Amino acid sequence: MVNEQESVNYPKPMSFWAMVFWTGLFGGIFWGTIGFFAYYFNFTEIRPNVILELWVLGDWKHGWLGTVISIILLGVFSVFAAFIYYAVLKKFKGFWFGIGYGIVLFLLVFFILNPLFPGMKPFNDLNMDTIITSFCLYILYGIFIGYSINYEYQINNVQEKEAST
Repeated sequence: MVNEQESVNYPKPMSFWAMVFWTGLFGGIFWGTIGFFAYYFNFTEIRPNVILELWVLGDWKHGWLGTVISIILLGVFSVFAAFIYYAVLKKFKGFWFGIGYGIVLFLLVFFILNPLFPGMKPFNDLNMDTIITSFCLYILYGIFIGYSINYEYQINNVQEKEAST
C-alpha cells in the first residue's frame, strides 16, 4: 500500500519516442547555434541560413530572423536524423557509432546534398577552416545524438529486465 502511494507521487518517465524527439530537436538547435557562432567568429564560411536558400525568397533570410528560423529548421531536420539513428544504430554501445554517424551526415551534406544549397560552395572550393570546423561539428553532433539515444536505450533495457524479474 505504501509503495503504491509513493509511486503515484512521482511523475511518469518520458516515453522513449518522446526522448528521441527532444534529443533530436535540442541537438539540432544547440549545434546549429554553435555553427552560427563558428560562422560569426569566422571559423567557417557556411552559415545556418544556407538551409533557407532553397525554399525562401527575399533578403530577410540573410538577417537575424533568417538565422533564427534556420536554426529552428535545423532542429526539425535533426529530429528526423535522431529517429534514423534510433531505427538503425540504437543497439550499438559506445560513442564510436555516433562518430561514424556524424561522419556519414557530413559526407551526405557536403557531397550529396551540396548542389541543393546554392549558397554553399562545392567541397573543393571551401577553405580548410570551414572543412575542419564543419567536420568537427558534425562529429560532435553525431556523438551527442548517438550517445544520448544509446544511453537511454541501455537504461530502458536494464529497467525492463529488472521489472520482469
